[in-house]
Amino acid sequence: MFAQRLRELRSEKGVVQKDVANFLNITTSAYGFYEQGKRVPDTDIMIKLSNYFNVSLDYLLGKTDVRNYTDDSNITIALNSDTDYDELPKEAKDEINNFIEYVKQKYKDKK
Repeated sequence: MFAQRLRELRSEKGVVQKDVANFLNITTSAYGFYEQGKRVPDTDIMIKLSNYFNVSLDYLLGKTDVRNYTDDSNITIALNSDTDYDELPKEAKDEINNFIEYVKQKYKDKK
């Protein structure tokens, strides 16, 4: 999933492998191995890729389809028993669940 996401993101951004490799300060060949799934970058490179493509690490790794979590200070979610979530499309339900997982992970270590 990681290699596929890298190829898709690079294509969407309209850049070639050499451009991304230059940004990362690595060889084009080394970056090409990431897109081919032959190598997995270290954590520092992953973070740089996440920033370069403006996506979350979870998205880059294929753990979620949410590209980038927005600043949660601008989001209000009202969860109550009166809300009928069954009427929402699957995509909306997935977004809500992904956000809930994001918040749980964010505050997991702050207990």
